[in-house]
Parts: sequence; C-alpha cells; structure tokens
Amino acid sequence: QAQLEESGGGLVEAGGSLRLACAVRGGVFNRYAMGWFREAPGKEREFVAVVTASGERTFYGDSVKDRFIISRDNALKVAYLQMNNLEPDDTAVYYCVAAFHHSPDWYCTTYECVDYWGQGSQVTVSS
Repeated sequence: QAQLEESGGGLVEAGGSLRLACAVRGGVFNRYAMGWFREAPGKEREFVAVVTASGERTFYGDSVKDRFIISRDNALKVAYLQMNNLEPDDTAVYYCVAAFHHSPDWYCTTYECVDYWGQGSQVTVSS
C-alpha cells in the first residue's frame, strides 16, 4: 500500500512557474508509472503528464505539451512536475497518481488505470 504526499502548489501570475513534488511512502516506487491529473471547477478531470517507472519515457496532455516537464528520482522516491509559462486555464487542483505495472516502460493516460491518488494541490494562475 502506497501513500502519495504532494507539495508545491500555490498562486502565481500568468507566465510564471511552479514545481509540484509527489513523495511516495510505502509500496514499490520503481514499479509505478507516476503522473498527474488535474481538475478545474466545472470541467472534467484531465490527464496532464506521466513518466514511466524507468524514467525513460514521458507523455503529456496536448494542453501542457512544451510547457510542463515531468521527472522522477527513484532513489528519493519522488516525482516532479515542473510547470512553466503558466496560463490562467492551468488553474486547477492537481492530483499526483501512481499506477503499478511489471514493465518499467509501461504507462497509461486514463484514470481507470491509477492505483493510488495524492491529496491534491491547488494551483492558481492569475491573469
């Protein structure tokens, strides 16, 4: 059983940057693909980014591609989401997720495959 602890959300002006961190307690970190989803008021939950357990493959949602960077440190058991050039439409609660798989290069982009969720971090981008 894993627990995901998120940190790093907050308020930033448009064009600014924030970094989210997701520390994993318990479980088998190097067998989890790690990622983020986000949810804004009145909108459906949206896939943001994922990194494979190996750290060698990443995949991004179209709305954040070329602005966000996901990474992981398997020694520290932490995943990161670097968010650059933030826009007001990025305002949402961001949820760190972990999905277990035996293959280190596997990933998925739908929440049905998620095994664990973090508590959520509010990110607010002012115009």
